[in-house]
Amino acid sequence: MRPEMLRVGNCSGFYGDRLSAMREMLTGGELDVLTGDYLAELTMLILGRDRARDPATGYAKTFLLQLRECLKLALERGVRIVANAGGVNPPALVAAIRELGTPARVALVRGDDLTPRAGELGLGTPLGAHAYLGAFGIARALTAGADVVVTGRVTDASLTVGPAIAHFGWERGDLDALAGATVAGHVIECGAQATGGNYAFFTELDDPLRPGFPIAELHPDGSSVITKHPGTGGAVTVGTVTAQLVYEVDDARYAGPDVTTRLDTVSLRQAGPDRVEITGVRGEAPPPDLKVSCTTVGGYRNELTVVLTGLDIEAKAALFRRQFEAAPGTAPAEVTWSLARLDTADAATQQQASALLTVVARDPDEKVAGRAFSKAAVELALSSYPGFFSTTPPAGAQPYGVFAAGFVPQAVPAHEVVRPDGAVESIEPPPVTLALRPHAGGPQVTATAGPAGRAPIEPPAPGGPEIRGAPDEPGADPGPGVGAGPTRRMPLGTLAGARSGDKGGNANIGLWVRDDDAYPWLAALITEQTIRELLPETAALPIRITRLPGIRAVNVVVEGLLGAGVAYNARFDPQAKGLGEWLRSRHVEIPVALLTDREEL
Repeated sequence: MRPEMLRVGNCSGFYGDRLSAMREMLTGGELDVLTGDYLAELTMLILGRDRARDPATGYAKTFLLQLRECLKLALERGVRIVANAGGVNPPALVAAIRELGTPARVALVRGDDLTPRAGELGLGTPLGAHAYLGAFGIARALTAGADVVVTGRVTDASLTVGPAIAHFGWERGDLDALAGATVAGHVIECGAQATGGNYAFFTELDDPLRPGFPIAELHPDGSSVITKHPGTGGAVTVGTVTAQLVYEVDDARYAGPDVTTRLDTVSLRQAGPDRVEITGVRGEAPPPDLKVSCTTVGGYRNELTVVLTGLDIEAKAALFRRQFEAAPGTAPAEVTWSLARLDTADAATQQQASALLTVVARDPDEKVAGRAFSKAAVELALSSYPGFFSTTPPAGAQPYGVFAAGFVPQAVPAHEVVRPDGAVESIEPPPVTLALRPHAGGPQVTATAGPAGRAPIEPPAPGGPEIRGAPDEPGADPGPGVGAGPTRRMPLGTLAGARSGDKGGNANIGLWVRDDDAYPWLAALITEQTIRELLPETAALPIRITRLPGIRAVNVVVEGLLGAGVAYNARFDPQAKGLGEWLRSRHVEIPVALLTDREEL
């Protein structure tokens, strides 16, 4: 008989996360499965370049270091480990684990690597093309008795969903349970971001110094409780969970290879100290296509920043730019300039009197973006504006990466499990899929086998609770009571939290408030026009807005803000990590009625 609860912890949110986290999680309390998420779009590019230089590499080496210290401990405690640390070379990591000498049963999930077939699949000629596989391969590996499951590219949440499938015996049709586990997996996948790390209201936490890593206590119906080991730092509150829930999502339909999760059905409740319950999550059949991470080297990049101090900042910047552009050999394919006016008048320190002028070059030819570009700045050292100096010495060009998302039918990847005994088992694609964008006349349901597809979840009938999961539409009713009474002009972050990040070239900002009374104000305030006014960088870019009243949140997607992805470095915050905090710092009109219990009055 299966226990009614499965404890799944996380010990890594990225390649480079706290090295001691695996031991902390294994020794800190009860645990059944320990997961680690090591992959991101930039990581796949880094690992791909590693493998191009050395075919024996291409996996997350820090995971192997953690196992060298902790694998025996995990076996002694009966904790199984699931990680996507295989990167672009999972078989090499499996071989390295076996060479550690600890008698662990190691399984491999493979089939995500579509690089050899990229051309025929219409994905171009990338350095790497890796499909986001689902959780059923992980589940089969655990069912076959694996102590350690190594994957390449799977969805981050699959690291949690797979163990739940294996433990509770869920099948493809258990869409609500799969969706519930997906939400739990999404919450814990980024490690300490669920327990107070990078939290907008961090000043309110009692112990923000060293947040513990999160745990999802999963139940047979897919509901869960997010918590952490006793005595660890940080906090687990509805706020910290909401912050992670709205991180790097697109809209109310959160698509995955096994289920499309309806984020507009999530319910959160504080169930005790450092315990947040997640219930009510509904799921729909997954889309017919899988997302593919396509990474390539886009060319060569060089950057130079010069400091402008004191008076006449704009004139100094204009002179240097004219001189630089007139110099021989400074005509790369792409050149961008940015002037950061960090200076203040009558400054008390030289740094406070200084602005930064940055020029970035990109070109397919390393020589064009390299020393010739840097040399032009050096030659101006004694013949440009007064007070000329740069922040770093001139340097050569470095290759930069480009990320693009591709899509292939679910049946294209050969999703397989190499079990600990060496036997290979194939994982069939889902028998029922549902297109994310409905055709006229209703949603398109595709059933390749098995039962008929379940119709998509619709908002409740009139009179029931309102679900606004659709993107923002002109003229949408923002809710009752908005705009009545006096207001004060204050930072948006006085009431609203935010967390932002990247998805390819798009930036995501999740905003939320902690009081029901404040949500109609937030939902009415955040429109395309407001975002363009508060964040002028977005003025010419497409913006999509989704309201999620069940968790008092509004999600904003700014398309193209990050250019061709994080490795392209289109802006000084290439992953948009600080974008949400910039938005929170902007001043807006806040109803005084929402501030009556706050110190701001």
